[in-house]
Amino acid sequence: MIIMKNINRYFDHTLLKPEATESDIIRLCSEAKEYGFYAVCINSAYVPFAKRKLEGSDVKIASVVGFPLGACSIAVKAFETEWACSEGANEIDMVINVGALKDKRYDYVRQDIATVVAVAIEYNAIVKVILETCLLTNEEIVKACELSMEAGAAFVKTSTGFSNEGAIAHHVLLMKETVGNELGVKASGGIRDLAKAMEMIEAGADRIGASASVEIVKEKK
Repeated sequence: MIIMKNINRYFDHTLLKPEATESDIIRLCSEAKEYGFYAVCINSAYVPFAKRKLEGSDVKIASVVGFPLGACSIAVKAFETEWACSEGANEIDMVINVGALKDKRYDYVRQDIATVVAVAIEYNAIVKVILETCLLTNEEIVKACELSMEAGAAFVKTSTGFSNEGAIAHHVLLMKETVGNELGVKASGGIRDLAKAMEMIEAGADRIGASASVEIVKEKK
């Protein structure tokens, strides 16, 4: 197993639990600064608070949108994206409408992503598209990646962490093979130790979403 030097820069240090408090967000932001993580990933309501706590640091703010089901309307996702970006989010992790993908309503799925991308671009923010791979066939994962590329997303992401299963290496590899160098791949959900994080990176992940980021980096040291 290859252990790279700057593994900390792979991490979106994540806290998306519904019971998260401001004290929890303060700790998340402090850890992100201390360990040099790339970003924090939080629910949109905490974006303004996190922006204040991260002031003066280079830690990015990733806000989830349409989380965790992805089944709200395109207009709702666009509104949440605009609000989060206007309050300081640098990245948007949006959940696709999984049912629409399974129905093969590809124009809808593409529009869903493209609308969020168009709003985010106005604020120089990027979009990561959460596929919820555990609910999809291999063919559906490939199609979702293709639609994400067509819609102008920057990343495809495996999971919310709230469904049946998180990231698995096979899905990360399939996503990377599909998007190549055109998009990044973010692995998230169930990544709790160094071995799992390295498995995802070796499969092609460019970013890791984890709540156990501190423990993983400490394990590396």
